[in-house]
Amino acid sequence: MWVPRPGAWRALRGLAAFQGRRFAGAATQQQGKGNVDESALRPLYLDVQATTPLDPRVLDSMLPYLIHYYGNPHSRTHAYGWESESAMEKARQQVASIIEADPREIIFTSGATESNNIAIKGVARFYKSRKKHIITTQTEHKCVLDSCRALEAEGFNVTYLPVKKNGIIDLKELENAIQPDTSLVSIMTVNNEIGVKQPVSDIGQICNSRKIFFHTDAAQAVGKIPLNVNDMKIDLMSISGHKIYGPKGVGAIYIRRRPRVRVEPLQSGGGQERGLRSGTVPTPLVVGFGAACELAQQEMEYDHKRISLLAERLVTKIMAEIPDVVMNGDPVDRYPGCINLSFAYVEGESLLMALKEVALSSGSACTSASLEPSYVLRAIGTDEDLAHSSIRFGIGRFTTEEELDYTVKKCIQQVKRLREMSPLWEMVQDGIDLKNIKWTQH
Repeated sequence: MWVPRPGAWRALRGLAAFQGRRFAGAATQQQGKGNVDESALRPLYLDVQATTPLDPRVLDSMLPYLIHYYGNPHSRTHAYGWESESAMEKARQQVASIIEADPREIIFTSGATESNNIAIKGVARFYKSRKKHIITTQTEHKCVLDSCRALEAEGFNVTYLPVKKNGIIDLKELENAIQPDTSLVSIMTVNNEIGVKQPVSDIGQICNSRKIFFHTDAAQAVGKIPLNVNDMKIDLMSISGHKIYGPKGVGAIYIRRRPRVRVEPLQSGGGQERGLRSGTVPTPLVVGFGAACELAQQEMEYDHKRISLLAERLVTKIMAEIPDVVMNGDPVDRYPGCINLSFAYVEGESLLMALKEVALSSGSACTSASLEPSYVLRAIGTDEDLAHSSIRFGIGRFTTEEELDYTVKKCIQQVKRLREMSPLWEMVQDGIDLKNIKWTQH
């Protein structure tokens, strides 16, 4: 059995009181969308790639700045401004520390989406007179891909690198894609759908040797795996607060000072954040963000070890009981807390509905409203049928063994039930090869 660290005990008690009772069998939501019966039990939460619960210790750090210390951190003429500015700079130091950066290289933003937009559009537009080529991958987050498409409409050339079947890029293909006018390479550290880790250090070395800026979307990696922007030769990095048990609505972009990376700001205003991101910095949010980074740094090794054990437990139990289950992405080079499984001959959306006692996802929260199969799974060569049958399990700091075992038990039950209802499963059991069948329409 898992025994929490002393600090985590307080957090768990606070989280239990904060979240209320959890789901144990009955449905939680009323029929109308968004109408939640607060007296009902709530689902177990295994979707930490979408967002994480606020760590109660983070909330404790934020409360004084929501009530008492409410000054504008950019007001230089009185104590209210000075105390907020001091808290903001402490948070900047905490964020910088987790990636081994200089605090002056940290720019606060509203989240990783804004940071990705600043990094990609900002670098591309600043250097556009000399360089008009950008490299990214086909499995990036939607905001990276859409930023690149916006630049294509402005006349930039973008190379979308394919990935191998394990979800990892081929470094030779990256080297071959580099052109004399390449200004930026943008490749994420940990994928938000399948959890694979890209060889960020190797990519950084390649970019550094060719004098090309390297940006990485590390929203799913910061606080979960060790990162050092100097050793990894990273020039720009996007970070999100709510992916590391911090508040929503805040994030940061790391922008290297030496050698200096120049970025064209996306918005105009009062020139806050070195003129790169105008607008009043929200002190309570950045204080919470800084506290979340500090906690993540202190507990990273412990969290990683525990989450790895829980992940192995989930995968082993499911695969021992259910045949024809595929883990998407590389089985080794991955963050263990993000597990994407495809259950052959089961429709993913049907399985999600059957598992209403557990909050899960069939892909990225930013694109899961679409009925199209995940573009990430398509990029790694997954058959469309298997892509439609995928479920993402997100294991985090507050996930317990009991919750995991309950999820596994329900998943096994529901997959078996849905397969018994499937004519395709029946044909497979009879030894029919579905790929050799020529389906006709009437």
